[in-house]
Amino acid sequence: MKRAMKLIIPALMAIAVAVTVPFLRSTGGCSCHAPLLVFGSMLGCGESKQPESSPTSGKADNNASISDTASNKVPGKAEHKVTFVEIGSVNCIPCKMMQPIMREIEREYAGQVTVVFHDVWTDAGRPQAKKYGIQAIPTQVFLDRDGKEYYRHVGFFPREELVKILKMKGVN
Repeated sequence: MKRAMKLIIPALMAIAVAVTVPFLRSTGGCSCHAPLLVFGSMLGCGESKQPESSPTSGKADNNASISDTASNKVPGKAEHKVTFVEIGSVNCIPCKMMQPIMREIEREYAGQVTVVFHDVWTDAGRPQAKKYGIQAIPTQVFLDRDGKEYYRHVGFFPREELVKILKMKGVN
């Protein structure tokens, strides 16, 4: 019986992956990293009804930037040193984990770093995903003062590592 279970469980898992992955990779589906890829919808990473307001901006527009002032500026054309663009969704677990880090970065490095968030599961955010060539969320894109990308990271990005990237461009 144990030997049969050792064969049946991997077979069932393979079938579950084969059935689930095409759905998750379809438009609006989850594109999070490996563990969440298969079970993303169970963990809150599948497409679902958007909350009424963004957890970061307090606005109904989930594609709004973290900073009210950042939404009116063109990345790379302001007095800041770095534009930190977070591309994700308010319904993706690793993306939700990035929200407090984004708020801390915006607060701690005000005037030096502009933080922008795009929710790719909204009509307003989908073009941004295409613009930046996003294949998985969350993705962090770092732009220098001229608006040129100098670093990209896919997945949850710990604060300590993120700060190292900011310091590459003189952020103190």
